[in-house]
Parts: sequence; structure tokens; C-alpha cells
Amino acid sequence: MLEALLYNFSKPVIKTYTGTMLNMDIRRYSPLPDGAKIIVANHPSTTDPFYVAAMVNHQAFILINEKLFKVPVFGKYLRRSGHIPVVPGNGKAAMDEALQRLANNETIVIFPEGNLSPREGGFGDPRTGAARLALLSGAPVIPVGIHLLRGRVRSIITHIEGKEEEGRWYFHGPYYMTVGLPIPFHGNVDDHNHVRQISKIIMSHIRELAFQSEDRHLQGPFMSPLKAFF
Repeated sequence: MLEALLYNFSKPVIKTYTGTMLNMDIRRYSPLPDGAKIIVANHPSTTDPFYVAAMVNHQAFILINEKLFKVPVFGKYLRRSGHIPVVPGNGKAAMDEALQRLANNETIVIFPEGNLSPREGGFGDPRTGAARLALLSGAPVIPVGIHLLRGRVRSIITHIEGKEEEGRWYFHGPYYMTVGLPIPFHGNVDDHNHVRQISKIIMSHIRELAFQSEDRHLQGPFMSPLKAFF
């Protein structure tokens, strides 16, 4: 299958890059569970999807803004790898594809903020996609909190269909991730207040884990009470 072939080709490339160009510090509260799961994270840089996927150690399918699918060469790679374009105003198509992946016991990666986190730091307000995926699929949510050095983020302008689009790329430097415990969610997906509440809960877990990642950076190397699984 083409998706698996591309994954098997790109995995060692990404692993080599993250192992040499990034000082990655990953702490996990437990190993990732088998089967369907929804990995959610904050989104300080354009490169986050690939670094999060590299942490998973098996093929994962990322919901990504459809603009990146229009970047020459890179966009073709994303599509042939099975990643899922999110088209503004047509989120249902992305949701349906993600639900099918989860039904096949595969892993989905989604960034609840929808866009990049605020440039000055902090977090954007969560959208409801991750919460709805969890309620519709029954798959557990795995929160991830990312911390990086904003001073090392590089803005790169790409021309897509005649328009300038800015990406924030993180090519080298410390990159911290804290991976939380799986969280199950239940309830009526048509209860909009319930869905919004779950979205806020998911984002609160991401924020707390991101603060833990930041604390590790500020304190420097130390023996973490968390057990790392690689």
C-alpha cells in the first residue's frame, strides 16, 4: 500500500532529523495504547505535526490545513501519505475520513486550536473537532503539551495559488513534549454545550502538559518522576 511505503520511507528520515537537529525531550505518563486513539496537542509551529507523528512510533494520520496540500511536492507527499486535509467550511469531509481511520483502529493526530498558537505565546481557543471525534468514535484522547523556544521559530513565506502564506518553522533547538494519560469521553455529540465543555477539558489538559514541558526546559536536565518509554 502506497501510504505504508511512504511512511516506511519517511520514518527513518524524520527520526534522523529529529535525532540530530532537535534536542527532543519526551516524557510520557504511560505507553501509548494499542488500537484507535486521538492524539491532541498545542500548535506553536508549522512543523509540530511531523514531530508529534515521529513520537508515535507507528503510522499516524494527521488532520492538516488544506493549504499545505497545495505546496508543490510537499503537498503531494502529504496526500499520498494518507494525511487528511481540513478545508475551511467543509470540515465534515475531514471528520468522515478521520472516523473511518479510527474505525480501522488507526491513530489520528489533531490540533484543537485549529490554527497555529498565538505568536506571542499561550494558546488559542479550542475548536470542537477533537471532542466530536472522541464522542463519535469512542477512541481515547491522548493529550500532548509542546514547548519550544519561540526565538528559534523561523517565518517562511510560501506562495500558494498566487497568495502569500506564512509558515512558522522550527528547524533546530530544544523541543519538549509531555504525553498525558488516555482520556475516554462519552455523551451525546448533538449536545453542543457538552461538546464545547469537552473541548475545554481537552485544551486544559494540553495546557497543563505544555506547562510541564516548559518547566523541564527552565529547570534544565534532571531526573523526571515521569517514566519515559521509547
